[in-house]
Amino acid sequence: MPARPTGDPGRAAARTAVVWDAVFETVEVLATAHPVRSLRVIDLGGGTGGLAVRIAELGHQVLVVEPSPDALASLRRRAVESGVEDHVVGVQGDASELRTHVGDELADMVLCHGVLEVVDDPSQALAATAAVVRGGGFLSVVVSGRLSTVIGRALAGDTARARAMLDISLQDWDLRVDGPRRFSREEIIELVTPHGFAIDRVDAVRVFTDLVPSALVDAEPGARQGLLDLERAVAGRPEFSALAGQHHLVARRTPPHP
Repeated sequence: MPARPTGDPGRAAARTAVVWDAVFETVEVLATAHPVRSLRVIDLGGGTGGLAVRIAELGHQVLVVEPSPDALASLRRRAVESGVEDHVVGVQGDASELRTHVGDELADMVLCHGVLEVVDDPSQALAATAAVVRGGGFLSVVVSGRLSTVIGRALAGDTARARAMLDISLQDWDLRVDGPRRFSREEIIELVTPHGFAIDRVDAVRVFTDLVPSALVDAEPGARQGLLDLERAVAGRPEFSALAGQHHLVARRTPPHP
């Protein structure tokens, strides 16, 4: 399966392509290191399997741990339609049950996308992921950007909530009052590193896609591809992280796991 789709990309592709590029490249690194077996990938909070099925199409085994039974049903249908139902398993659960579902066979890679915003304790969730990644394996984390949310709320005229979002610490964050967490680039790095991970890359995701009006993208021939190319061009540039709708961090697990 190609790392990058061909043809005119839809707007959704511009939102997800940078994440998929990094996931695909990481899977390829692992597959090269382990050429005689398929990889074991865990997708925590994997939803309906948008990434899980694509990884399974590469020939790897994917376990999706997802709290929503409706999402798991959609995952099953998607896997069957793609012909990878033998490579994708969905179980109902969350980060607190991760080790139980994974068992003794550690994962080569764990995806934790859109999870840390809503769990009770992000550090505990990361500790749970660290416990199931083998040494030399990878963790992929996607979180929503704090500063882009501040800018968005300010532009909408909600300066009070913008200020609150700017000042609140992760330790004081109350999901019931403040809504889902938002993270700066530095915050997600500081959160992941103590759990035995060495940072490999942090990409800025959705820097322009959420800002450019759909009417402009849809009206101009080639505009979608141009937007996608622009997103890819700035993904690895830290100076654009403040504008990023999301941060995508990839980190390698250090010992003790063999």
